[in-house]
Amino acid sequence: MLAVIATLNFIINIAWFLIIASAIFSWLYAFNIINTNNQAISMIGRSLYQLTEPLYRPIRRILPNMGGVDLSPLVVLVILFFLQQLLNTTIAPALLAPRY
Repeated sequence: MLAVIATLNFIINIAWFLIIASAIFSWLYAFNIINTNNQAISMIGRSLYQLTEPLYRPIRRILPNMGGVDLSPLVVLVILFFLQQLLNTTIAPALLAPRY
């Protein structure tokens, strides 16, 4: 069972990395720092968008429109942090507790 928790922690860490990479990429794109005409850059951007958009979409429906500011990545990161802490501080110790 601990292997399942370790795997879930690993998946959460990967999702965390993808969200941060997607946010940085969107900033670079918005400030016209990267050349989106480059096929490799365009492919990276599309991949990051397709991986993170399913996480953002339900949250964007709930959050009010903040103009040009998108807070959905921040909300997803807070949710992922909560899930990881729940796994590490509540579920894992309960599985390790001795049973009499």
